[in-house]
Amino acid sequence: MPKQIKGLAGRKPPALSPDHSEIDAWIAQLMPRIQPLARALDQTICRTLPEAAYAVKRMRAHYGLPTLGCVIELAAYHVSVNVLFYGGADFDPPPPLGVTDRTRYVKLSSLDEVERRDLNDWIRQAGLIQGWT
Repeated sequence: MPKQIKGLAGRKPPALSPDHSEIDAWIAQLMPRIQPLARALDQTICRTLPEAAYAVKRMRAHYGLPTLGCVIELAAYHVSVNVLFYGGADFDPPPPLGVTDRTRYVKLSSLDEVERRDLNDWIRQAGLIQGWT
């Protein structure tokens, strides 16, 4: 059974900033094996959502848009990075993992997976659908 992500009840979204340096510092402190994957994901998100703002909260990177709130979260682990979409349940098709509220996610463990067509489509859709506000 897939692991459930805890809901957002009682939590406040991070304060977003146009300053990307917090994301750069977050990537730099990750395990060396995961840094290239996190950096590639960051570059893809920034390229796809050029108006994005950034934050790091609870050791996770957050990407958001002024009118939609936080739309994407990156959570890095020893062997993978989870890409969580706060409005993912509304995507067509939705990412495969997660059943809590509207959040859905995908787990990536290699650089090749960053080029997945569905991942890029989900990032694009994240820029169109209300996130965590």
